[in-house]
Amino acid sequence: MTSPDEAPSKTRWVILGLLLAISVITYIDRVNISVTARQMMPALGLTEVQMGEVFSAFVLGYALGQVPGGWLGDRWGPRVVLAIALVWWSIFTALTAVAATLPIASLLGILGSLVLVRFLMGAGEAAALPNFNRTVANWFPSSERGLGMGIAIGGLGVGSALTPPLTAWIMVNFGWQTAFYIAGAVGLLVAGCWYAYATDRPSDHPHVNRAELDLIAGPGAAPTPAVVPVPWRAFVRTPTVWWLVLSYTCLGYVAYVYLSWFYLYLVNVRGFGLLRGAVYAAAPFVAIAALCPLGGWVTDRMVGKLGINRGRAWVGGLGMLLASASILLGAYTEAPFVALGLLSLGAGWLYFSVGAYWASTVDLSKPHAGTLSGIMNTGANIGGTLSPTLTPWLAEQVGWDAALGAAAAVALLGCVLWLGVKPGDGLREP
Repeated sequence: MTSPDEAPSKTRWVILGLLLAISVITYIDRVNISVTARQMMPALGLTEVQMGEVFSAFVLGYALGQVPGGWLGDRWGPRVVLAIALVWWSIFTALTAVAATLPIASLLGILGSLVLVRFLMGAGEAAALPNFNRTVANWFPSSERGLGMGIAIGGLGVGSALTPPLTAWIMVNFGWQTAFYIAGAVGLLVAGCWYAYATDRPSDHPHVNRAELDLIAGPGAAPTPAVVPVPWRAFVRTPTVWWLVLSYTCLGYVAYVYLSWFYLYLVNVRGFGLLRGAVYAAAPFVAIAALCPLGGWVTDRMVGKLGINRGRAWVGGLGMLLASASILLGAYTEAPFVALGLLSLGAGWLYFSVGAYWASTVDLSKPHAGTLSGIMNTGANIGGTLSPTLTPWLAEQVGWDAALGAAAAVALLGCVLWLGVKPGDGLREP
């Protein structure tokens, strides 16, 4: 029993801080290539379309690794899986700098070698977010899960906001390869910190007291079994799973427009200089860092007032709707700084909805939070595989305004799909 005077320990917030640090590294590693592309393309003889193929290779590996990464986290625990994954993708981050000189380049060519390295890096990073969700499901009460994932995934905003100016500065002063070496080394350091401190479950951690355990478990909660067979047929038979995946596919398409092309859009289309554009390219990610945790907090509060189904759907749908409107207005606004502000808000509103998405997978089935969120994030990265290549193609055919307008239409579709999401109903058993 918990003593009435015993305050809950705060270990879960330290765990969340480590997840945030991993998230920051994750997005530094994936975004820095969109900045170094400015020097990489002429240095390696690559066109914009070929560079889009390199971007898409990462996303394809990332998409294919989602379900295995989430399943491994459910089965083996996020402590080991996240540590191994972080070491893996940090190594391939560093290898990006020397992909043109690797032995495989003699067989596949420079483009083929770079595509393979980024594909394998993406496959490693795939374990990150599903295992964040697995960790939050284990470590946080139901009333804090949207906020937990909002903060963790908000690392995208922090990492991506830091990446353009830092990478551009490193690139200009030390060469583009150095940016990948530094990112890889930092990733290895963070992997060691995570493995040394984290545990899979709060009950295994020496710094968690009984009051925090009771808070996390909730009143009258039964312990979650360590390993539960995955109910694949129930996943297939549950409409909410499909609507979540399809809606998150829309989010992924739009997100990767920012992650892959926003910096070059500012430089090549809006006329910002190399370093100045790198500074302003951080604006969407500052918006993400602010609005992603806010959206997670709001969806948790709305669940308390409206119930799970409406509390998740209202926040998820509203974020996608506002993202669509902001991107459309920004695309067709002539004033560069007004466009920058609107497009940045579009990214922020997009990620305002993220906490609702990820918390919904835990609401559906806590024992399978890693696997379910891996399935959902596979959808996001199918969308993300399309947009890095399709966006510059559309821009060549009909202009950048229309290419961004297409992204706004995809976000609006993601909003509409929330009408079918009802996570509080649980899985439909066969």
